[in-house]
Amino acid sequence: MQVITEHWVGDRLIEGAGTAHQDWLNWSGLHQLKPLDLSMRFPVGKRVVVIAPHPDDEILGCAGLLQQLADLKREIILVAVSNGTQSHPDSLMYTPEQLNTIRPAETQQALETLGISHRVKRIALNFMDGEISRQKHQLQQALTTLLSPDDILVSTFDQDGHPDHEATGQVVQQLANDTHLICYQVLIWAWHWASPNDQRIPWHKTLKLPLSAQQLHNKHKAIGCFKSQLEVDHSTAQPPVLSKQTIQRMLMPYEVYLCG
Repeated sequence: MQVITEHWVGDRLIEGAGTAHQDWLNWSGLHQLKPLDLSMRFPVGKRVVVIAPHPDDEILGCAGLLQQLADLKREIILVAVSNGTQSHPDSLMYTPEQLNTIRPAETQQALETLGISHRVKRIALNFMDGEISRQKHQLQQALTTLLSPDDILVSTFDQDGHPDHEATGQVVQQLANDTHLICYQVLIWAWHWASPNDQRIPWHKTLKLPLSAQQLHNKHKAIGCFKSQLEVDHSTAQPPVLSKQTIQRMLMPYEVYLCG
C-alpha cells in the first residue's frame, strides 16, 4: 500500500498496510453491531444530504447506503467539499488542473454505474483539497445556506485520521448539533488505523448497514470508476492512492455508521 505518512491526526496514523479486512470480518463485535433500519431512520419526506470531503469518499463509504436510499426513493443531495485536486503531488499525469475535472467526472461515472445518478443532485463547494481544516468556518457557512430544517446529514467520521475527513465531520456534526438535525458519520480511514474493539472508536454509537451481494458487487464496480486513484503514477513512481487493501476494507458486507 502507498505509505500515506502525510495524512494523520494524533495517534490515528494512516501508513503501512493497515488492519487486514479479514481481521475485521473475524471480529465478533462487528457482527454484533445493531442494524441500521433505513425505513425508520431515513423516513419519507426528509432529504438525505451526503457531505464528502473528496470525490470518491461518498462511494468508498456510502455506496451501499446510496443504493438502498435510491431504492426507497429518498431525495439525495451529494455535496463535494473539494474536488480532490491535491491527490497527486508533483504529478505530470494528474495535475491539479486535470484533477479538478477528472475527479468529479469519476463520481458521476460511479453514480451511473450504481444506477442512481438520476436520483442524486450534486453540489460542488470547491474548497481547497488538503486545507479544509483551515476553512471550517467558511465550510459551515456554505453548508448552512444549503440545508433545510428536516434534512438528515451523512458525512465522514470526525476522528477518521485524515485531516480533511475529520474537519468535514466536525463541521457537519457541529452544524447538526446547532440546528437539531440528525447526523450519521461513516468510517473510511478508521478501518485502516484502528483494530477490532479499538477504544478510539465509540462502538456503542455505531450501527451497521448490511449490503446484499448485488449491492456489494455494484459498489466494487463503482469504486473501479476512480481510475485516477487506482493507477500507478508513472510520472512520480508513486503507487495508487487507493491500495488493494484499502479497497478490500471498503468492500466488507457492511457499512458502519455512527449516530450521535
